[in-house]
Amino acid sequence: MRHPDLEIDLLRAFIAVAETGSFTLAGDAIGRSQSAVSQKVLRLEEILQMRVFDRSSRSLALTRDGERMLVAARKMLELNDSLVRQLTQPITTGSLRLGVSEDFVPDQLPRLLARFGRIYPGVHLDLMTGLSGDLLAAYDDEKLDAVIAKKDGHGQRGRVIWREPLVWMASADYQLDFTQPARLVMLRAPCSYRDIMISALDAVRREWVAVCTASSLMGIQAAVAGGLGVTVLAGSFVQQGMQILRAPDHWPALPMTEIAVLGEDGKSGDIVRSLVQFLTENLTGKGGPLMAA
Repeated sequence: MRHPDLEIDLLRAFIAVAETGSFTLAGDAIGRSQSAVSQKVLRLEEILQMRVFDRSSRSLALTRDGERMLVAARKMLELNDSLVRQLTQPITTGSLRLGVSEDFVPDQLPRLLARFGRIYPGVHLDLMTGLSGDLLAAYDDEKLDAVIAKKDGHGQRGRVIWREPLVWMASADYQLDFTQPARLVMLRAPCSYRDIMISALDAVRREWVAVCTASSLMGIQAAVAGGLGVTVLAGSFVQQGMQILRAPDHWPALPMTEIAVLGEDGKSGDIVRSLVQFLTENLTGKGGPLMAA
């Protein structure tokens, strides 16, 4: 008995929906309309003769068959993309001393770097993570070949590859009291998040007090999740048990944050460009748009 073929395009749409939790966000991630993504998933279910998602007006979740399908679909997509690169692009090999800011899609980065390593087995990554300012200093001291870091709004070098909205966030059970100064959790200075928080509250004449200063973004997340206070970070830092604060009179609108890459023109430029292309093709979620090379 001959089984039907599964089209890569259908699998790519299915994976995007599973990873973003939304047909609309999946469409943004793969460059298709929401209706086109929905049709692709329906077509996949028709071929398989099974449901891969449980849908309701409020939620979207993988079925048990969908969970099994996701594991296999990722393997098939990875094999497809690896084969196409091997046949159409020069083999990429070498070492790259890479600095990646803690600001950059913390929920997706470990999985993406692991997948990059499987697709490009000839590339050795010497990875350094930390705050953007520290990474840029290491790059200037020639301790890193490339950096993916947050732009600071002061004409920083590099090409923007990711944009994401900043949000006010607190623990899910945080008790807001607008009769008291806002309790802020912030990074040590200098820090653009810190500056944006203070400027935004000062603009609406909202009093504030710093209740916690941390030396890392993980420290900020822990303090906020524990209920110490409120902070400003990119939306991808919102975890289970946290909430986004949306009262505009007390929590004023915030700008987008931008992530840029430096090092594309250096001695390891070929590897950097391969990495950036891989990331721009595979990142999903609420950020964007990813900027074309």
